[in-house]
Amino acid sequence: MSRRKAAAAEVPLPGLARLAPTQQRSRERFERILACAAEIMAEKGSEAFRMSDVVARSGVAFGSLYQYFPDKAAIIGTLAERHNAVGRDCVRRDLAAVATARDLHPALCRIVDSYYEMFMREPVMRDIWQATQADRALQKLDADDMAVLSGLLSDAIRRIAPDMPTAALATSSALTMTLIAAAVRHAIALPPRKARQALTQFKTMLPHDLAGLT
Repeated sequence: MSRRKAAAAEVPLPGLARLAPTQQRSRERFERILACAAEIMAEKGSEAFRMSDVVARSGVAFGSLYQYFPDKAAIIGTLAERHNAVGRDCVRRDLAAVATARDLHPALCRIVDSYYEMFMREPVMRDIWQATQADRALQKLDADDMAVLSGLLSDAIRRIAPDMPTAALATSSALTMTLIAAAVRHAIALPPRKARQALTQFKTMLPHDLAGLT
């Protein structure tokens, strides 16, 4: 490996941890950092929390903290990736039952409910999402996650509509998943009753058949 390539391999991706520890003690320290950071973010918000807060609460020295996370964005990005992975698993599960065109709308509605419940179950996700909108590196993580989700929906639709033009399918899937994300993020800012009402109304707007995707 050339010196230039070796140096590039050591540079962490923007918005992610510098390295993933393999030894048990290091993994425990890594997880303690993330757990404490999530607690602090839930209390203070993503803008107010500092690396020094994580050091104070976790008991991990600054040197060890920076060994894993070069900056605050890397902590937030690592937490975001974990929650994104959970969200993708939910979408896969909800789309697995799509076998006919009639299955599409119920599946999309389940995705809406799953995402809302996930945000309510993990309030820190609201702060993580706000942070991803304010930082360019984290915006990239959010965009990559949306591309994966759109791809999952495209795959599900392709099973029931193999002849749908690729470009139209990609556009429809991306728009649908983007609208679902926007609706849920709007809902979590509302009181629970109004949130449920808003999401119920939104679900009536989702495609009920393949005609609604073209």
